[in-house]
Amino acid sequence: MTPVGTDVRERQGDRVFRISTRTPVAVIGAGPYGLSTAAHLGHRGIPARVFGEPLAGWRHHMPAGMYLKSTVSASSISAPLPGYALPDFCLSAGLTVPDDLQPVPIDLFVRYGLWFQERLVPAVERERVATVAPVGNGFALTLESGEKLQATAVVVACGLASLAHVPAELRAVVPAGPSASGPLSHSSQHRDFSCFAGKEVAVIGAGQSALESAALLHESGAVVHVLVRGATLLFGRPPREESAGRLGSVLKPGSPLGPGWSHFAVSRAPQLIRYLPSRGRQHLVRSVLGPSGAWWLRERVVDRFQVLTGRVVRAAALTGERVTLELEDLNGHTDRLTVDHVIAATGYRVDLRSFDFLAADLYPRLQHSRGWPRLTASFESSVPGLFFTGLPAAGTFGPLLRFVCGTAFAGPHASAGATARIRTS
Repeated sequence: MTPVGTDVRERQGDRVFRISTRTPVAVIGAGPYGLSTAAHLGHRGIPARVFGEPLAGWRHHMPAGMYLKSTVSASSISAPLPGYALPDFCLSAGLTVPDDLQPVPIDLFVRYGLWFQERLVPAVERERVATVAPVGNGFALTLESGEKLQATAVVVACGLASLAHVPAELRAVVPAGPSASGPLSHSSQHRDFSCFAGKEVAVIGAGQSALESAALLHESGAVVHVLVRGATLLFGRPPREESAGRLGSVLKPGSPLGPGWSHFAVSRAPQLIRYLPSRGRQHLVRSVLGPSGAWWLRERVVDRFQVLTGRVVRAAALTGERVTLELEDLNGHTDRLTVDHVIAATGYRVDLRSFDFLAADLYPRLQHSRGWPRLTASFESSVPGLFFTGLPAAGTFGPLLRFVCGTAFAGPHASAGATARIRTS
């Protein structure tokens, strides 16, 4: 290993790259989970190098004009000290602090996230990690710039873009893959829907992403068709006011994920979910807070454009430059819909092989269940020193890890796990 404090340089042709000293922790990803973990590590006195563009997923893979589904009180990034919550940012910026009956605009959240990063994780390196390979009792990392470094622990906190899921029957339309400019895309590939004005667009899905994308498309002048597998659309309810009384709080206790015992349980005891069978954990991820729209989205969807419920896409094919979808309803009847563009708002699927920077010889050592990494209570995988947080950790700790409020659990625990790994190596 390179001695601490040494600065070694390597020449490749006409270029000279720095091989840094061994860093205790490398954090891959600078979204809410990566920033929270790094902030907690810093508070523990553990240096970390953080790689990625801050809030990249929120800035480049979510449409302008959208709002967070979570309320203000559930939209803060976990910090090791008070004073860094979303309301704190609003006060520091001279903004009115929204209450839980006001949806949080994405632009406000991005400004808050960058403010959090600048104050608690100022040294984020806007570089992509090309490879992570095991070496000795740690890892060797190579950056796209050519720089090489070694780390005792690596925390994978990447965003969702690489995990975007498009069903096979749709992927057959575009063998090269979905793109915003082609006939098929994933909802995460759009920042601006104005290019669809006057065009006919089918949106597949029944969750917040599908319904809000459809609303934004409609408001941008597109002709919209929403295709929903289930028999009806679901919307949440407004946060209960304090006047709901003691009985209401017992029947449906509050939680960061909303009222109700199931939400309360998965948000208050994620460490206990780890002991459930893998099928049970994955069922919770799918079913608790399943596909639905926020309560404030209802009036922008219902009776605004066509919503076809009970429809499953069985096949898709190009018809000239348009896409024809073969649909089947709940009675087995089929019909067709031809549109200019299809947006698959079909969520994300965790697959360890989607993290293409992980060296091939790591995969056989990574225990997983249907693509979800198996993690310890401290977010460590079966490869000592390799940690996963954010959505990949939901397969161990439940649906709380799908949301920003999950950083309150993940930040302290993942940083504690990485600290323990460093001190025992």
